[in-house]
Amino acid sequence: MKIEQIYTGCLAQGAYYITSNGEAAIIDPLREIEPYTKRLERDKVTLSYIFETHFHADFVSGHLDLSKKTSAPIVFGPNANPSFECILATDNQEFRIGNITLKVIHTPGHTLESTCYLLKDETGKEVALFSGDTLFLGDVGRPDLAQKSATMRQEELAGMLYDSIYFKILPLANEIIIYPAHGAGSACGKNMMKETVDSLGNQKKMNYALNQSSKENFIHAVLDGLLPPPSYFKMNVAMNKKGYESFENVFNNGMEALSAEEFEHIVEKSGALVLDTRNASEFTKNHIPQSINIGINGDFAPWVGALISNTKQSIILVTELGKEEESVTRLARVGFDNQIGHLKGGIQTWIDKGNEIDFVNRISALQFADEFQIGKSKIIDVRKVSEYANEHIDYSSNKPLANINDWVNEINNEEHFYLHCAGGYRSMMAASILQARGFRNFTEIEGGFAAISKTNIPKSDLICQNKVGI
Repeated sequence: MKIEQIYTGCLAQGAYYITSNGEAAIIDPLREIEPYTKRLERDKVTLSYIFETHFHADFVSGHLDLSKKTSAPIVFGPNANPSFECILATDNQEFRIGNITLKVIHTPGHTLESTCYLLKDETGKEVALFSGDTLFLGDVGRPDLAQKSATMRQEELAGMLYDSIYFKILPLANEIIIYPAHGAGSACGKNMMKETVDSLGNQKKMNYALNQSSKENFIHAVLDGLLPPPSYFKMNVAMNKKGYESFENVFNNGMEALSAEEFEHIVEKSGALVLDTRNASEFTKNHIPQSINIGINGDFAPWVGALISNTKQSIILVTELGKEEESVTRLARVGFDNQIGHLKGGIQTWIDKGNEIDFVNRISALQFADEFQIGKSKIIDVRKVSEYANEHIDYSSNKPLANINDWVNEINNEEHFYLHCAGGYRSMMAASILQARGFRNFTEIEGGFAAISKTNIPKSDLICQNKVGI
């Protein structure tokens, strides 16, 4: 028996590849299936089943393409009822893979169909639990994503999650290994550990959700502090449940290399969004006017989902040379299938043709310190509320990037302001969105708060009422 966790940092997501005696099972695969088919070929094993723990909201799973490629059946737990052929397992049903067994444990709460899979080894001993989004390390799945109807509130789902965990998971042996679907950085929970594997016994000791004295306390604890889910989550759930275009078609469309003339014509004709995936340090110097910057070298896919939100939006790419495939793939992972192509040769092709370019006014933290005037300089901090609470520039305004569509129209474009985040990644995204919407009277600070904190600009570690309105 072999268990391999295939972890994708951008989505903080764990898929699982399990083999035993010539057979294999894959749990929660990502959309691009080549990593799995290569393993099957390498190990000379047959894929027996594709198990899904639930309808994922934060990414599009590869279950359909993988099943079509291998003829392996897809397995969901009770209450799933997708629009394609699959095995709808019953609670406690067992599936044989070689000499091992996976037992279905229906654990509703995160979603109504949420299911864990308990692995029994060749001797029948229970050794591992693939816990999906029901149980994370340090946390549990958020119970506000799958409301059955207008009458089912998140408190009811949290109560179902309590029953699932306390009556079905906690009675399992302490030595069982927990393999969750996500780790720190995922929007599917709020308090996840950076580790991706742990024992159930250790989780019983340190996971706050597993140490509540009552069901009521559990409900309050898991709901407290939840941020609104990204708007693209519902669209990804629908794709996972109803079906989607093959990854191969999406990839081929995105990999269409376009000349500067073709690129310009398509943008003018289709109204496609120009997405520039280069680093902030390159985008600031030159970019196509009205383009949006979300750097590939960061939490690219979640930010695309959060900021663009409509997965049907047509997108045309500008990338660093050699990053075309990665950009196309990571867009497809979160359901952005309407990719038209990318600029052949990157931004230099555009410049060489003498086309108009734009830039972002960016200064260093030291220059900002020279220009800064206490009580007069207007500052927008686009970090999360928790980051701002920890420490921030006095008299600054906290306007998280994730909420930019809500606060952008509150800005007075006639008053100059400074813009920063923690290190420059998010503030450049904000700068590109602001400029695309006609806001020009601002300066973005290179290096963000990490660089600002090394200057003598006055800072505070308390959330204060904003003293300067913008």
